[in-house]
This record gives sequence, C-alpha cells and structure tokens, in this order.
Amino acid sequence: MKEIGSRGMGAIVGLVGVTFRVWAPNVNSIFVMGSFNGWRDNEYPLEHENDGYWAVHVDVANNGDEYKFVLYNGDNKITKNDPYARKLTNSMGNSIVIDLRKDREEHHFQISSFNELVIYEMHIGTFNRDGVENGGVGNFFSAVQRLDYIRDLGINAIEIMPVMEFAGDESWGYNPAHPFAVESAYGGPEGLKYFIQEAHLRGIAVIMDVVYNHFGPSDIDIWQFDGWQENDLGGIYFYNDYRAKTPWGENRPDYGRKEVRNYLRDNALMWLDDYQCDGLRFDATAVIRYLDSENTNNKAELEEGYRFLQELNGEIRDIFPHKILIAEDLKADPVVTSGVMLNGLGFHSQWGLGFANQIKRVLLELEDKHRNLQLVVESLFFAFNNDVFQRVIFTESHDEVANGSSRLPEEIQPGDANGEYAKKKSTLGAIALLTAPGIPMLFQGQEFISYGHFSDTVGLDWERQSIFNGISGMYRDLIGMRNGRDEAMVGLTGHLTETLHFNQDTLVLAYSRSHADHRERPVIMVLNFSNQTFYNYKFGVPMGGKWRVKFNSSWKGYDEDFSGTEVTSVAAKGPFEGKAHSVLVDVPAFGGIILIR
Repeated sequence: MKEIGSRGMGAIVGLVGVTFRVWAPNVNSIFVMGSFNGWRDNEYPLEHENDGYWAVHVDVANNGDEYKFVLYNGDNKITKNDPYARKLTNSMGNSIVIDLRKDREEHHFQISSFNELVIYEMHIGTFNRDGVENGGVGNFFSAVQRLDYIRDLGINAIEIMPVMEFAGDESWGYNPAHPFAVESAYGGPEGLKYFIQEAHLRGIAVIMDVVYNHFGPSDIDIWQFDGWQENDLGGIYFYNDYRAKTPWGENRPDYGRKEVRNYLRDNALMWLDDYQCDGLRFDATAVIRYLDSENTNNKAELEEGYRFLQELNGEIRDIFPHKILIAEDLKADPVVTSGVMLNGLGFHSQWGLGFANQIKRVLLELEDKHRNLQLVVESLFFAFNNDVFQRVIFTESHDEVANGSSRLPEEIQPGDANGEYAKKKSTLGAIALLTAPGIPMLFQGQEFISYGHFSDTVGLDWERQSIFNGISGMYRDLIGMRNGRDEAMVGLTGHLTETLHFNQDTLVLAYSRSHADHRERPVIMVLNFSNQTFYNYKFGVPMGGKWRVKFNSSWKGYDEDFSGTEVTSVAAKGPFEGKAHSVLVDVPAFGGIILIR
C-alpha cells in the first residue's frame, strides 16, 4: 500500500512548474492540457512509467492553473479530470493545481483524550446559512462565525459530514464525485484549512467523515477512467462483477487492486496530514467488509475490503497515534474495534444504533405503564471489548433525524416540538446521553430543540438558540461536566458503571460512574422516566459522606416548564437495598439530578 504517496500523484507543484502523474493502465497515450497552454490537447504527452503510471513535467504550469487529462484508448478519445485533483471549479468543471502544503503552519494541536470527547456533528452547508451573504449554502467561512459558540458550549470535537466535491451545491455529502477535492460551494481547500485552523485555535478537534464504500453515483470522472471496463461497469477503480453492487448502485471500489487501495490510503492521509484533521469517521464500513451488508441472512465477507481496512488503520495508528478512527458499522460487532494484531479492524470507536434506539423507545412511549426501564439499563451497560469508549452514542445523528424520522422533540410531540413534554423528554435523553459510558455525540442544533427533520436545503434556525437559551444552557452545563474539565466530575470519564437503583414501577433509575484512579469521587445520576415527581425518594449509595446536587434538570433557569422541584440538598441515611449508605432526594418528573461527594 505504500508504493506512491499522495504527494506523488496528481498535480505536484515544484520549484518551477508542475509534474502531472496519473494511473491509467489501459491507454495508448495521455496528454495534459490546461489554462497554461490554451487547452491545446496534444502539446504535453505523458511518458509511461511502471505498472500503468504516466507522468510529465510542465515548466509553464503553475499553482492555480486549470487542467484536464486527454486519454487515448485505441480510437477512443477520453477527456477526464484528475482522480487526485485537490480542487475543482465544480463537480462538472476542471481540475485546479493547488499545493496544499504551501505556506503550511503546523498547528501542534492534539485531540482531547478519547474518554473526554464530546462530539458535535456538523453539516457545513446548513450549519450557519445565516452567515452567508445573499443567501446560498453555508460554507466554512460562515461556520467559523459560530465556532466561539461551539467552544463556549464545551464541545471539544466537531465531526463534519463529508465535504468531498459532490454533484451540485446541496448534498449530505455521501455521494463523493471527486474524493480528493473539497466541495467548491463550501469554500474549497482554502476554506477547509481555515476552518480547521480556527477550530484548533479554540481547542476544538476536527474529525473528517470519509466515504470509502462507494463513489458517486453521479459526476464521477473515475468511472471507466481509462476506457476499460467489463460488464458495462466502472472500470479500473471499481469492481466489474457482482462485487460492484452497493446500496447506492454498482459503484464499490476494487479493494483487490493495490492501486485502488493506494488511492484510498492516500486520501485518508491527505485529510490527516495536509489538512491536519484530528481523526476520521468511516461511513458504512459494513459495505466495505461484506458483499451484502443489508442481508442479515448472507454474511459473505469481502475479505479484500476487510484487509484494506486493517492495513489502512494499522498504518494510520503508526503514523498518527493520537488521532481517532471511528467506524459507522452498525453491526454491533466487537471485531471492528479490536486491535489489528488480534485480527480486528483497528478502529478506536464505532457508531452503534443500540443506544439511540433503546433510549428513543423509552422516551417515545406515550404511557408510563408501557415504558420499559430495562431498555435504558441495557443501553448503559454495553461495551465493545470491555472498553466503554469504543462506542459513540447519540440520540440524534444525520440518519436518526431524517430518512422518515424527525428530530427527537418532534417525534415526542409531533407538531409541537416546543411543548412541555418535548422539552422535558428530549433533555432527559440528553442527560442519559451525556452521563452514559461511551463517547457522546450531538447533532447540530439539538441543544436548542431543533424540530422537523434534517434537510440539506434548510439552514439551522438560530433564532431558536435565543428562544431556548435556557435549554442550551442545560446542554452547556452537562457538556461541561462530561468533557473532563471539571475535576469533581472525573467519574464521567471512567470505565466503571454501577446500577444503584432500578424500579420499574416508579421508572426511576440511579447509577454511578467512576474512574479507576479516582474511586473516591464517583458521580451519581438519578433519572426519572415517569410523569410523576417523587419527594424524599430513597436509594442506596456506595459510600457515605456529604453528597450534594451538582445538576438538577428542573431548575427554573433552564425553562419555565421545568420549574417546581428545586433540589439543593441531599439527606444521607443508613443502609438500604444492600448498600451501606443511602440518600433521600427529590426527583423531578421526566428529569434527573446528578450528585457528587
């Protein structure tokens, strides 16, 4: 996988001129043309190197020039963009020469410890459309205008949905047309570099969402790139048989070709090195490692894809030991986050639907008598390979709030996401999320009760942040307890979780989190999933001493609808429920409190 690095492919800017190198094993000849020679298509022929690679150095080409390749396969003349183009005029336009390392500033930034991460999933095109002049899609520059807000919220990592050049100006990003180029409507590579630098200056890591399970399906110049194909399929970059099929077309990369593995590997290293991203989130890894990821009865493994992920993650871990690798696998398979030396895939953490599905089932149930508290317990006590931080947990993500679903407040109270139940139940879900073992993730706008469903054509309604500033403040308080900056809350960064109290009749659950190095500072959560407020509620605790209320979701400052149970003190009592000590505390309806010693 290491024959040619990304800086050896595509348009390589030298001290004088530009070297153009491309892989096209089935052509007779190749030329490069561009703005540097008036687009004459027969002036600069590429010389054939080994293994299907071709290259030429053009003295008169410079940074910023537009260009394309002209390939001859027999009598077939093909004009294509550079598969390694780092910048395009648009997805149907021309490649642009750019040196990503020109005037590079080393950020010397390091992502927070994985057990302290709180991730904010962001879609650049909709996050801050308010900051775009004359309308249009959001971009990196408008997103930067809100980074102070993200920092003050306590977020220490942003995961941005894919920004590889895609068809049109509006998309979720999971249809990459040109994998090395940054979406021109978002501000291109210059915009992304600026965004990452500004995030780092505020102590915020940037995790890039990458798509290696399929390309396109539209505007992809690497389709039948050099004219060769079989079965009318994609040619050299793709499988050309039954293995090509994915949920998005017949467009799966050919992981069996070392040149394609190099292509994907070079892409990953570009984000981590040239752009200084702090990690990668791999989209739909099950599509890479299974022939039919959606068929639960057919577990036919695509071994070439499996080995590709192993090799790539092993290399990234060696080169960038502090950067995070996250898989969206959705199979609840511990092999995904097992070490490569143990024949695992080597990811640090993985998305799982279990937490979201179980918590939402409890919150969306209309009647208390049908609410199953055991689902909450199961969502809390799940870990891959005995490591609770190998799981990214959420109640909202781009998939959870679209595809026929809506934002959680909207689903709780359809048509009235501002209603009392919508606010109380959705924030109860947030309390569980931000105190549960795992790496918690919010979806943009979740912290101010965004409603409806996610669309790439509708910007976040930032007026709601002012309207629900109190609830946003609740999220800020919870994040501040979870992100490792509050020594009193160190228990929330630990692996140890214990159920202290479970009552299906009252629907009250109490559990503790503690850090192995700081067992004397546990954090206790008391969550009430019923519509009844309980006063002087008693449950056992692991140790005595003075307990105090660190957080109370019913505080009037969060929302007028939450007022009524002002919990300030905790009465310590004797043994109860097998514990040597106990406490009495008031627990608000559809709410929670957090206790510390």
